[in-house]
This record gives sequence, structure tokens and C-alpha cells, in this order.
Amino acid sequence: MSSMRGIDTPVRQVRRRVFREVADLAWHSRNLKDDMEALPYKIVDYEESEFWESVYRDRAIIRERIRLAMGMSLRPENREHPGHLTQGLEESNIDEKYYEPPLMQVIPSACNACPEDHYEVTSACMGCVAHPCQIVCPRDAISMKNGKSVIDQEKCIRCGKCKEVCPYDAICHKERPCKAACGVNAIKSDRVGRARIDNDVCVSCGMCMVSCPFGAIADKSQIFQLIRAMQSERKIIAQVAPAFVGQFGPEVTPDRFKTALKELGFADVYETAVGADLGCLAEAEHYVKEVASGNQAFALTSCCPSWSVMAKNLFPETIDKISNELTPMVATARIIKKDHPDASVVFIGPCASKKLEASRRTIRSDVDFVITFEELAGMFEARGILLEEIRAMDEMQDATGAGRGYGVAGGVASAIEECVRTYYPGTEVKIEHAESLSECRKMLLLAKAGKKNGCLIEGMACPGGCVAGAGTNIPIAQAAREVAKFKAAAKKNVPEE
Repeated sequence: MSSMRGIDTPVRQVRRRVFREVADLAWHSRNLKDDMEALPYKIVDYEESEFWESVYRDRAIIRERIRLAMGMSLRPENREHPGHLTQGLEESNIDEKYYEPPLMQVIPSACNACPEDHYEVTSACMGCVAHPCQIVCPRDAISMKNGKSVIDQEKCIRCGKCKEVCPYDAICHKERPCKAACGVNAIKSDRVGRARIDNDVCVSCGMCMVSCPFGAIADKSQIFQLIRAMQSERKIIAQVAPAFVGQFGPEVTPDRFKTALKELGFADVYETAVGADLGCLAEAEHYVKEVASGNQAFALTSCCPSWSVMAKNLFPETIDKISNELTPMVATARIIKKDHPDASVVFIGPCASKKLEASRRTIRSDVDFVITFEELAGMFEARGILLEEIRAMDEMQDATGAGRGYGVAGGVASAIEECVRTYYPGTEVKIEHAESLSECRKMLLLAKAGKKNGCLIEGMACPGGCVAGAGTNIPIAQAAREVAKFKAAAKKNVPEE
């Protein structure tokens, strides 16, 4: 699967612009309803569309993006009167609104209705004499017409054998990018062939969203409500996920980032890696006492909500193997609320599915808002804060290397392993990690079959781990290097018992 990740495409530029404009509305609008109605004309203020057949379609798509960015649902497109852009605004114009599922939505007017799974012969076909494509086809679906190969789509079973043998690479496999990126087969088609998300199966990892070249999938945001809360004089404290390093430019050090967040209006900033440190000690103890001793077949980490929801949905027999420890986000939120009982907590991270984790009944009292690095960038832009020009007035010195490593695939498992080696010397540790939901599924199948007994298994929905989350700003490899540097800069390698 080719990846557009880390490239500043027009789709990303439009997303950023919408976040910036919505944040600007929240901070500066005197007449919210009118300003919101005017916004599509402000963003699409040109005569000819660069991307679609008309500016009217551009605006129709932007309207839906604005609704989602304000935490509202899409309007049904099949009704006679789908309602105004601002319909439902009153319920959203508050400072305490949780995400209403579904979190991920396909904007129908933006969907290209891409072919789902389709082999086709391109103009690169040389019409060779051997035509091996025809020979290997098990269904006689390939014939020669005007000296070139042609695939009969009615007969084709999409086995791909023709593509493998073509000496000119003249046969292409077209698949829907959102569907190819989904590890749980949640992308279906509606009656006109557009993508549709099956919300019973979706685990909100957001990989479909970042893989759609048309920008037709978007998630809801809470930036509008967060800004309302910041305006209400309440004390709002931010906790930042370990993957934040480098997300706002090479000049923006962790200390500078902390100062910038305070300038934006947060009362204080904690590293979520502090909660990871706590969890890592508890997980190490659990592994030694339960798994290494043979009481429990294997243990699964719980930091990635998409992975744990998928495990519960598809492999219900593993539920008792999933760690009961609080995830770093929740553990850190509880530390903050213990230190500041009057504060509201916002988790700032790379991840779409943390938005759903925070809206679970049991966690609502701990985490009040969840926003992504991408959404935060829009907030900084709306306030005119240039992060690289800020003088660092704060220090980010809370966590150990173990907790900071959670941002990269394999980091959770290796942090727990290091804690076991430090505090339980002589214990043999078997570690496995899987990244991407399709790999996670394979790993769970092996575990279910008894092939991973005695193992601590870490699962990450995003290939690369949290640095590859749907709400990140920079290329994945670069982000992983930044996290490694930040981890190495920690004063301690592992947390103290």
C-alpha cells in the first residue's frame, strides 16, 4: 500500500484550514450563526474549482467538514430538506459536549466511489505472443482483442495471477484506498457505490481517513467546545501524548512546546508518559506474577483503544487477557485531577480512537476533551502563535524513558520488558508486538491457537505505532526519530517502584 502520510497534500491543507477557521469562529465570532453560514464562501472564494467540476461541490463538501469540525454530525443527503449548515448548532455551542458516535464519517459528496477490487489491463500491454496472463487465468477471463489483453470482469475472480506473470507490468490492481487501509473490513458500499463505514465493526483508528486521496472521510473534533471551556475561566490542564515531539516543527523543543500551550491558555501541561510509567510498573508485576508463572496463557496491552476494542469484538475469549491497568491517558488524567480537583483535562495526542475512549461512561469524569496534534495546529494558527519564535519558559521533565517510548510501535512492550529486567531479574520475558490491525488480527489468531503462550503481546492499530496516528503532522520515520531522542534525554530509564 503506497502511503501519502507526511506529504502536505491539498486534502491536508483543507483540513487544517477548516480547523483554523472553526477555532477562529470560537475565539472571535460576534455572530456565530451568520459567521458559520458565511464560512464556506470565505474558504471557497474562487470562481473555478481546482478539484471538482464546480465550486458548488467544493462548498457542499466544506460545509460538511465544518459541521464535523464543530463536533456535529453530517446532514442526511437523501432528504428533501437536509437542514441548514447551522442546524443543531445550539447543542454544540457549549463547553461540555462529548463525541457522539459515529466518530468517523464518509462525506458522500466527496466520495469518488472508487472501484473496490478490480484488475485491469493498461495501455502498457504489448500484446506479446506468449500472453502468459491468458495462460495462467483459472477462469478464462482474459482474451485478446485488437492485439491486446482484455479482462472480462464478469468472469474474473480477482486472484491476481495475471498481474504476477505480466512481463511488462501492464496489469494494474485497483482497490479502494480506504478499504485497503482498514484492518477490520469496516468499509462497505452504499447503493450507488460510495464508501460507507459499518459502525458496528469500525474501531475508529482513522487509517481510512488518512488514506483517502479525496479527503472524503473525516472525524469529529472538539476544538470548538474546548475553546468555549477555555473562555469560561475554568482551569484547563493539557496532557500531551509521547508522540508530540517534532510534530510542530524541528525548532519546537518540548520545553518550547509546553510554553506555547500555556500561551494558548492552558493552566499547566503534563506528559502522558507519566501515566505510562505507572502502567508499565504494574504491567511488569502482572506479567511476572501471572504470565511468567503460568497462571495466565498470555497478556495483551491495553494502551491502544482500537486494538483492545478489536480484540474484544473479534476475539471475545481474549477479554480476560487484556490488561486491566488504566491506559496512560486515563492514569495521567487521574493524577492531574488529584493535583487539581477543580481542573478540566484535555488529552492532546496523535490518535482518533482516543476520542472514543474518552467518551466511555467510565472515563468521562477523568478526561474532558480529546484533540489531535493536527487540530491543535489549527488552534495555534487561529491565535497567531508562532511556536518557533517562542522563548521556552518551562521544562518538560516529568517522565522516564520507558513511558516516553510508548509513542512508537514496540515501545510499550520494551518498556515493560525493561521494568521486568530491572525489578525481577532472572525472569524470562517473551515479547511480541503487532502493528496495523490486520497484523494484530493474525497475532490474536496465533495467541488463540496457543502459539503465543507465556508472551506479553503489544498491539498497535497504526503501522508504526502512535507516531503514525491519524492526527499527526509529520512523516512517520521522522516522528519515530524525534521520540527516540526525547526518550534518550529522560533523566531515568525506568520508573521507580
